[in-house]
Amino acid sequence: MDLMNKEKPVIVSMCLAGVACNYLGESWPIGKVVDMVDRGLAIPLCPEQLGGLTTPRTPAEQVGDKVIAKDGGDVTEAFEKGAQRTLAIAQQIGAEVAILKAASPSCGKGLVFDGTHSGTLVKGNGVTAGLLLANGIQVLTEEEI
Repeated sequence: MDLMNKEKPVIVSMCLAGVACNYLGESWPIGKVVDMVDRGLAIPLCPEQLGGLTTPRTPAEQVGDKVIAKDGGDVTEAFEKGAQRTLAIAQQIGAEVAILKAASPSCGKGLVFDGTHSGTLVKGNGVTAGLLLANGIQVLTEEEI
């Protein structure tokens, strides 16, 4: 897929665009994503920030249908709110593709951390990735572009 020649903007995880917004207050810039944003081809979003979470924040992982922070706090509502806001923006701009951060409890596609905070991955989708996929938006991770 040639993401540089899409007629409609692509949604991208803000951390992949070089914005320090992950749970540590850092970023994981991916050159191609940064270039797409710089050229106006992609819109960077952070579902966790859109859900009201701060940066930095306590790391969280999925546990069943919940998202639980490492300190035990239930942050499911914030993750769901961020996913809904991300979907609304994607639909408003007509995005058909999203490039999201692999393994994230929000953005992971195919594999996410297992909830033990041990670095173990299990099959599954992050809250935002799952919602976008369910609404017909193709989700890729930085590992797939």
